[in-house]
Amino acid sequence: MMKFFATCPKGLEILLVAELTDLGATEVKQTATGAEFYGELEQAYRACLWSLLANRILLPLVEENVETADQLYTAVQSVDWLQHMAEEGTLLVAFTGKTDAINHTHFGALKVKDAIVDQIRDKTGMRPGVDRENPDLRVHAHIYRGKLSLSLDLSGGSLHRRGYRTRAGAAPLKENLAAVILRRAHWPEIAVDHPVLFDPMCGSGTLVIEGAMMAADIAPGLLREQFGFERWKQHQASLWQSLLDEAAERKTAGLAAVSSRFYGSDQDSSVLALAKENAERAGVAQLISFKKGSVEQMVVPENAPGLMVTNPPYGERMGDGSELMFLYRQIGDALKQDFAGWQAAIFTGNPELCQVVGLKADKTYSLNNGPIDGRLFLYTLYADRTDTQKDEQLNQQHGEHEVVAANVLSDTAQMFANRLKKNLKSLRKWQKQQNIDCYRLYDADMPEYAVAVDLYNDWVHVQEYAAPASIDKVKAFERLKDVLAAIPEALGVNPRKVVLKQRKRQSGSDQYGKQASVGRFFEVQEYGCRLRVNLHDYLDTGLFLDHRPVRHQIQQQAAGKDFLNLFCYTASASVHAGVGGAKSTTSVDMSATYLQWAMKNMALNGFNSKEHHFIEADCLTWLKKQRKPEYDLIFMDPPTFSNSKKMLDVLDVQRDHVDLIKLAMRLLRKDGVLIFSNNYRRFKLDYELLAGFDIREITSQTIDPDFKRNTRIHSCFEIRWP
Repeated sequence: MMKFFATCPKGLEILLVAELTDLGATEVKQTATGAEFYGELEQAYRACLWSLLANRILLPLVEENVETADQLYTAVQSVDWLQHMAEEGTLLVAFTGKTDAINHTHFGALKVKDAIVDQIRDKTGMRPGVDRENPDLRVHAHIYRGKLSLSLDLSGGSLHRRGYRTRAGAAPLKENLAAVILRRAHWPEIAVDHPVLFDPMCGSGTLVIEGAMMAADIAPGLLREQFGFERWKQHQASLWQSLLDEAAERKTAGLAAVSSRFYGSDQDSSVLALAKENAERAGVAQLISFKKGSVEQMVVPENAPGLMVTNPPYGERMGDGSELMFLYRQIGDALKQDFAGWQAAIFTGNPELCQVVGLKADKTYSLNNGPIDGRLFLYTLYADRTDTQKDEQLNQQHGEHEVVAANVLSDTAQMFANRLKKNLKSLRKWQKQQNIDCYRLYDADMPEYAVAVDLYNDWVHVQEYAAPASIDKVKAFERLKDVLAAIPEALGVNPRKVVLKQRKRQSGSDQYGKQASVGRFFEVQEYGCRLRVNLHDYLDTGLFLDHRPVRHQIQQQAAGKDFLNLFCYTASASVHAGVGGAKSTTSVDMSATYLQWAMKNMALNGFNSKEHHFIEADCLTWLKKQRKPEYDLIFMDPPTFSNSKKMLDVLDVQRDHVDLIKLAMRLLRKDGVLIFSNNYRRFKLDYELLAGFDIREITSQTIDPDFKRNTRIHSCFEIRWP
């Protein structure tokens, strides 16, 4: 009988003991870093091949008390190294731990290497080499509380590297952590009653691939190109080959017997391509259906009960990217709405985010994802949702924190809901009179709820204003939970039609940055104009609601005129000019994405003729090249700041507005008008440098009732020739 050690990620030691016992090991005991076990060499080989959880399988050679470098050297030389490697072979030493005299791992590794090399050189006259990539022998030395454990690393590289994943997406889940998540969720045992496994944010496919391999009885190590023991002198090649043959037979039989179905989806096409490649290498591609899709589009993959398991993004700190909170809420809403009868498992490195899932966990487990303390939440989605009492009873048994039910608001959340109802009542009559589909309902009216709430027909667009660093992130998180709980109750909307974003201070070309790839556009109307909006994919929706009165003014003044729209964005102002009877429109913007959107807006209203022009250019550069006064009506709404890569220089509206206005006025006919607007809250027009023009501020006339609470939302001026 031989003694072996198996190491594993922290927190998996108990599971590893059970796994090694199932693999036939004897006298298995938990250790601080994994488990020790006894058996013949076959048991070590089998553990390398079949362990789902282990990182390494070690064969101990020396266990001895050491304090000094000389004692370490002597202890290493007590082993006859020619029994383990050839004199011309290569080795690699990994060293962990320390003593008072050995306080640097590099020094410790060097001392172990010198002891081995010196012994072999003294005996044979030949000196083994060091190979950091593919050595013949891997030696592992660890010192803890003055005790040296010197072992051969039979596994080679970490066993979590199965061999099927040559590339991965961002922040990939380690294969053995994925296996633990599935084990804790009782996969594949539950496949008898729940034969479907689904990951709606599958990334490079690790969870569904591991799940398929488990169900098909595929050895986790079967694809690995090499193990640490294969060039060890005492390696038993025939024994190893027999285990490989057995594993290959089990794989063939297992694949033929699999009755479970596997589904993975992700909104990123590039990582889905990686997932398909990984599944091909793992030999389970025929079992898995991969499909592009977002959490917003998440539905049951088939009408059969199953296990939904996923590892959503979670950010670095509480409060980073509140859109993540809404992502978790979307998961919970989809589970409650469409996944009755299913089991669910959510693993996250930010457990607070799971508070907004809106479900009570049957069980939670602490699992480390590298340096991150993660948590696995397991849920039961009862087929009969009236069985909530069972849900609560289970939760009490496991001591989980209570989550406020969707229809029960806290006192503060009820105050916010009451304010929404009050604002809705005061604005609804005006909204119907104006014949508009979208407007601002709330804009940080209450200091503790620093959000803007906009209605787009039956959709709600919520923008959280990023809290200062001095604000407690947990409290801000709780307040945002109140917002998301109160909106459906106060407005009578489907929670899945509430879209949350965080509005931070923009820099560079953030206004053009894509946030997601949902691609969900829908139509709204204002003053007879049809406009496409998208609440998911960008920070802004395609329509600046505060400029509604300006657009209406343009519509009323445009008849028979040539209209120029600078920094046009999605050209909603050009649509209004066209509907108002403009002779021609010219829309200029540097974003090809938004110009495409602009063209679709114009086409939606029937403007496809050659009289409507779209120019992709940096407006400042374009203006400098123009000389001829060709326009009767010009609208210019520059960003506060921009340093887009497409621009030759940085644009600062306060610094550059004089040049912008002078350049635009060169293009304005004698009786025309330039409407100049911007959203810089502290903007001051330089009347002195613009003294050659007739300027009238019209800001107060361009603030509709839904923005009366924040009259500095923009500044607006009419500029004419004297």
